[in-house]
Amino acid sequence: MSGFPGVFRTVTILLGAGLLVTAGTAHAAEADVSADQIVNALQPKALTRGLSAERPDPAVQSREDGFVNSVRNRKTRSLSLGERDQIAELTAARPKIDLDIQFEYNSARISRASLPAVQELGKALSDPTLKGASFVVAGYTDAVGSEAFNQDLSERRADTIKQYLSTKFGIAGSDLVTVGYGKTRLKDPNAPRAAVNRRVQVVNLSSQTASK
Repeated sequence: MSGFPGVFRTVTILLGAGLLVTAGTAHAAEADVSADQIVNALQPKALTRGLSAERPDPAVQSREDGFVNSVRNRKTRSLSLGERDQIAELTAARPKIDLDIQFEYNSARISRASLPAVQELGKALSDPTLKGASFVVAGYTDAVGSEAFNQDLSERRADTIKQYLSTKFGIAGSDLVTVGYGKTRLKDPNAPRAAVNRRVQVVNLSSQTASK
């Protein structure tokens, strides 16, 4: 499916009548990634006293917190290009994981085989060690198709994962900041049509844990 426009491996689900996969199908398949693996990838680093110099500057932290609060509960499509770039800059050094989830062609409908991975993500974000954290859910496509088409598709897919996590796992919508990047930030620019570019990245926005 690597040659089709907008088909990227991301994390998205349609809810209610639009839910593509039945519960029986979900239990029949196995996820490529476990909740424990996701939790471990998203854990912030614990600072020791010897690393106190690496603590974020209070003024910088305040500005970052203010920006994050300004995009909470915002519709993904309402974000400006500048805000999308700012989210990318903010998440560059934060704990993150890329999830390989497949979708229907030109659609935000998740494939039958990929639902277990979405469920593992929900379990991970419900883990007590991540409780109260804020996360960015970012959608990406490959370079096939127009920029406008892929931008829209990545936004819709990011929005549906937020809805799924909120509805099925009770995760507060205000803790999930969604953003779509379309084909503007390829993971492998040397292979713009490659499947590796079709992904959703989940990033833990929370600050480092307290010193030990």
